[in-house]
Amino acid sequence: MSMVCLTDFEEYAKEHLSKATWDYYAAGADECCTRDDNLLAYKRIRLRPRILRDVSISDTRTTVQGTEISFPVGIAPTAFHCLAWHEGEMATARATEAINTCYITSTYSTCSVEEIDAAAPNGYRWFQLYVYRNRKVSEQIVHRVEALGYKALVLTVDVPYTGKRRNDIRNQFKLPPHLKVKNFDGVFEENAGPEEYGIPANTLDPSISWKDVYWLQSLTRLPIIIKGILTKEDAELAVEHGVQGIIVSNHGGRQLDGGPATIDALSEIVDTVQGRIEVYLDGGIRTGSDVLKAVALGAKCVFIGRPAVWGLAYKGEEGVREVLQILNDEFRLSMALAGCRNVAEINRNLIQFSKL
Repeated sequence: MSMVCLTDFEEYAKEHLSKATWDYYAAGADECCTRDDNLLAYKRIRLRPRILRDVSISDTRTTVQGTEISFPVGIAPTAFHCLAWHEGEMATARATEAINTCYITSTYSTCSVEEIDAAAPNGYRWFQLYVYRNRKVSEQIVHRVEALGYKALVLTVDVPYTGKRRNDIRNQFKLPPHLKVKNFDGVFEENAGPEEYGIPANTLDPSISWKDVYWLQSLTRLPIIIKGILTKEDAELAVEHGVQGIIVSNHGGRQLDGGPATIDALSEIVDTVQGRIEVYLDGGIRTGSDVLKAVALGAKCVFIGRPAVWGLAYKGEEGVREVLQILNDEFRLSMALAGCRNVAEINRNLIQFSKL
């Protein structure tokens, strides 16, 4: 079967994964309005291509936090890769290392941070972090990833409580017995009551606030990137609290339903930040032209979640590599057809605002 675009991988994954696993990855919160709008929003944005610009040579490279990557697409933190492929996150890590881009490893990985590091020792990785009621749990994982050479912490801030994902409730979604949240092996007591997504329910700390950013800074020298900002007010607060980056994210539409598509929230955040820190985005990226639109609107890099899982379901490491390669090829082509020779030439003049 010839894989031509990311939706080919989506169809393959839907056909080959179990219903409960597919539903878990595909889930949005409540009526899935925000999940679906993440994709539809890109289709409302029109490009203004420039012509006769000599695009015989093109360069897709960019930098994130001062490190060069091959193109402005990385892997967003998504949980439980072993549900899609037996090697799980180790395969994802090897694929991103091979393509030379950034992989944000999820706290909820089915391989440990040590196993991921050993699988791709030269890969460029950030670690996604939640804050738990028991702060020692968060503290220990921060020290582990810093010692292993992860290059940034991505603090997810949009989950004081887990969103209502109807199909997960209907399916009574649980990790199969042979899988677990490897980073917390032996951390939580066995049989500690009802479980939610592989760890005891009510473990996340809903009291998390801006002061916890200072707490995190006191623990580590790693750059801190806040994931889950959707407004200019919170973007300004993030800058004031001294973080190094923002990921504009609505958690793939899995938390608050009825919030904005991330690409629609991007401009006000970029305008507020004004280059003081880097701004990234996830949610809804399916084509190279989506990447072009996001970069034109001010994203330094975008991150893909579900498509990476579809790649895993198709062929493990090779599948993730193919997904990234297709996006890279499409991005290079869209860039050239829009008249851009390199990432620095991509700017807001490419976007037709009247149709937004």
